[in-house]
Amino acid sequence: MVNKSWRIIPRPLLETVLNNHAQHHRVPQPLILHGPRGAGKTTLILERLIGEWNKGPHLTGYIDFAESIKDHHPQFNKSFPWASWSNCPQPNLSSCRTKLEHTLESMVEKGVKLGTISSHQIFTTLNKWHGLNTALRRVIQSNNASKSAVVDKASPLVLWDRAVFALSARCNAQEIDGVLGLSEKWKGLSIEEASYFREAILALRLAKEVIKVQQGWRANAIAHLNQTGGFSRSLAHSCTDWPCLLLELLSQAAEIDHFQPKLVINNIDVLRNATLNDDSSVCASMYHDSLIWRIIALGANERCLPVIFVTSDSYYSYRAYMDFGFTEIFISREMFGWTSQEAKMHMVTDYFSHSEWTVIAEVLGPNPRHLFELYALKQSDYYQKVMGDKGSTFEDIVDAYLAYLQITVVNPAMDNALELLKKFAVDARSGKISKDKLRFGAPWRHPPKTDDPTLCMQWAKLQLMDFVQCLINTEFGVNYLADCSLEIFDDPSAVALVEVGLLYAQRDPSFIRPISRGIQRCLVRWLVQQRMQMSFQNSLQYLWQRIIRGRSYRHLMLEAGYK
Repeated sequence: MVNKSWRIIPRPLLETVLNNHAQHHRVPQPLILHGPRGAGKTTLILERLIGEWNKGPHLTGYIDFAESIKDHHPQFNKSFPWASWSNCPQPNLSSCRTKLEHTLESMVEKGVKLGTISSHQIFTTLNKWHGLNTALRRVIQSNNASKSAVVDKASPLVLWDRAVFALSARCNAQEIDGVLGLSEKWKGLSIEEASYFREAILALRLAKEVIKVQQGWRANAIAHLNQTGGFSRSLAHSCTDWPCLLLELLSQAAEIDHFQPKLVINNIDVLRNATLNDDSSVCASMYHDSLIWRIIALGANERCLPVIFVTSDSYYSYRAYMDFGFTEIFISREMFGWTSQEAKMHMVTDYFSHSEWTVIAEVLGPNPRHLFELYALKQSDYYQKVMGDKGSTFEDIVDAYLAYLQITVVNPAMDNALELLKKFAVDARSGKISKDKLRFGAPWRHPPKTDDPTLCMQWAKLQLMDFVQCLINTEFGVNYLADCSLEIFDDPSAVALVEVGLLYAQRDPSFIRPISRGIQRCLVRWLVQQRMQMSFQNSLQYLWQRIIRGRSYRHLMLEAGYK
């Protein structure tokens, strides 16, 4: 048996593309690195790139919003989920905001240490977007023990200097010096230089306090917005004022060969689906949209530091581009892992034999995570036990791995998809679904007219089985742009399977297909299992659904529009 440690295999072309983007000190657009789960996106960033992006003048802030989900993150000795993060308990929006803000604050503090961010720069940037007079007076009065009056006709710059001085009296000098590291380099600095650095740190804290004061004025409006479920761009932007101010400061301070910051945000979809437990902010989806929109605007108007979003959510392969403007509003880099020939070149003889690879390529495909997990299983005591039995073959190990995927990944995800379809039935009955999606001839046009949960579950299961059978008939490849109608996104079953993460809507070519061949095989097994468990009456209903109302997407199988 091969007993060789797993190694991270380079991907020269994609690494070159990402390095070229990251080497610029400012760029006009953010980049989205997306692709199906298990392709190795996080591994590529953490193991191959981020070390180089923190050498010399380069500084990279790395944020993984999924770290808050402790039951499914490698940082807590767990593994990433195969299905969507939406199937896991969602983190609080406040924890995601804190992670983002702390990372950006630490990057700005490093910029202050290098002398590229000054108090005057912070004031100028803040004054460009915010009216400061009232907030600065409030800060001065709250920090002034004597409560002396502030001159009414004082300019914002005068008020800023007074506020910085008032804040310095309250802050701990040793703490400021600790942030700056002045104790180590004190001998090399003059008093004026040390004061310059301290003033910049105090100005940063003052800017945060000013924005906090202004947010307090909008607290009641935000609470009312959350209660009514409305939308307000100004309130959403007010919640992202602080991180976007930090991003603008970093972008302005970026200088080639001196200070080149960049930001990598992994699992951005977790931020979009986070839960809101209080009224300190707008809802997560609105916060997410405001943050991304302001990053886009900063890049288009003034150039922004390189920002890279990493995600496995299909929303960011096509729909996000349309929601935020047009199909080229982000730089898109899609990562699918290896082809079968590439995987064979890397895996055979080092990790698997030729005969073993033949079975793997047929059953699981070249997905890197499948290969890693199967190799880990091959090194386990279970493998020795199974292979010690007479008549056992490597196919038995692959079948055991498929059973693991079926029980721990696909079946729970399908249960979540059924719940989404039940919710669709309830919404359709209550009139929340537009008539366009319930047009004549749609297989999902007639959900149950009662709120009986048993009938709703039967209807949902029929819809899901019909859709999976339709996918099998199209050989698991549906081109959602083939007729330019996006009709498949009206299908609640397709939307549900994409949302739970078993299907991936790739960008180019524009196919919806299972995230891997192993998951595809498990979907077929799920359909067979459901057919076997159906009663005679339910079997007749399923056959009637397939013959009379059944889906057919065979006209979307062609790669139309691609040369």
